[in-house]
Amino acid sequence: MSLVDADRIAALRDAEAKAAHLFAEIEARGLVVAGKTERQLSDEVRDLAGELLGVRRFWHKRIVRAGVNTLEPYRSNPPDRVVAPDDILFFDFGPLLEEWEADFGRTYVLGDDPHKHRLAADLPRIWEAGRAHFLATPDITGAQLFDHVLGLIAEAGWGHGAAHAGHLVGEFPHERINGDQLDCYITTDNDQPMRRADAAGHPCHWILEIHLVDRDRGFGGFFEQLLDI
Repeated sequence: MSLVDADRIAALRDAEAKAAHLFAEIEARGLVVAGKTERQLSDEVRDLAGELLGVRRFWHKRIVRAGVNTLEPYRSNPPDRVVAPDDILFFDFGPLLEEWEADFGRTYVLGDDPHKHRLAADLPRIWEAGRAHFLATPDITGAQLFDHVLGLIAEAGWGHGAAHAGHLVGEFPHERINGDQLDCYITTDNDQPMRRADAAGHPCHWILEIHLVDRDRGFGGFFEQLLDI
């Protein structure tokens, strides 16, 4: 591994550690409570990121979704919703930390609904199982990992709420990815090996994201973080 690549890994790890610290502070300060709107929570997290980490920009739109809005995929823009006392909600934030992209998502449950708590508990478990398969399969493609993750989700009795299960991550703007650039996503038809060089000749690094949904009961949840380092 070159010194440049080692430095890139260290920068990405540091960015994620700071994002994890931000989320820990969200919980410690009791920000996730009923009665707030999704937009209000998003703004509170934005302000906290500025206070704690000096974050002034996010490399993708800030997402807070509660209740039925948790069924919506990333590209949707559902109406702003007030968090209810028995809601499930998730955050998906991509802060820029010294020009390095972090992408971090977590789910919270208010109230005692056992189905919502089971879904929230399954998110990190399925994520870890997906990562274990990635680590055990050196030549895995984006499509193969996506298929495996979908199998894990179906086995657990949930649906998946997105057309992919993750994407490239790096220096901002590492890749200007959109839905047409399949090789930048963990998704169907991406037959490129995930362990490859990017356009700049550096090893690719990936975010793995899991979006579980229960459409019959009208809720979902989300979990994401660095996959390969």
